[in-house]
Amino acid sequence: MLKSHLHKNKIEAGCDEAGRGCLAGPVFAATVIFPQNYKNVFLNDSKKLSEKKRYELREVIIKDCIDWAVASVDNFEIDKINILNASIKAMHKAVAQLKTKPEYLLIDGNRFKAYEDIPHSCIIKGDGKYISIAAASILAKTFRDDYMKNLHKNFPQYHWNKNKGYPTAEHRNAIINRGITEYHRKSFRLLQKQIKINFE
Repeated sequence: MLKSHLHKNKIEAGCDEAGRGCLAGPVFAATVIFPQNYKNVFLNDSKKLSEKKRYELREVIIKDCIDWAVASVDNFEIDKINILNASIKAMHKAVAQLKTKPEYLLIDGNRFKAYEDIPHSCIIKGDGKYISIAAASILAKTFRDDYMKNLHKNFPQYHWNKNKGYPTAEHRNAIINRGITEYHRKSFRLLQKQIKINFE
């Protein structure tokens, strides 16, 4: 069972992102506020759950939480400000969308920039420790997966319905054979070998 909160009697929002290591598409971030002492034995780091379970839990999270939000930063912005800053910006955007202002933010990972006047803690592997961060990881992952599956309809050769933009051999082979799309991150190492790619 994951921990329900870091501080008692504070409105805490868990924050996490999805898609940092992808070669294509936006980075997504989510934030979730649960009632104090909320429990759900099935909630865990999204990477430890099956795709089916993630989507089942998404409905439970949305129904049970006090508030939630999802935001994204596209690949063009990622190329301009780098993936770390883009991930933090996506989290800021998600928190800004909340109707309930949190009193404290629980951030997955070890890097964050303070959002307005809200104090925060960075928690390494927080999505496997705190229930609100785990819930945020599930929302970020499933909403991003939905986005990439939709993109796949126009770019089936990259198999984004399966790899979601991550650097699989299949995805990299498609880049070699087909080149890149407007959704690829040009600042990323798109191929394992240093081959010059025409970005025009």
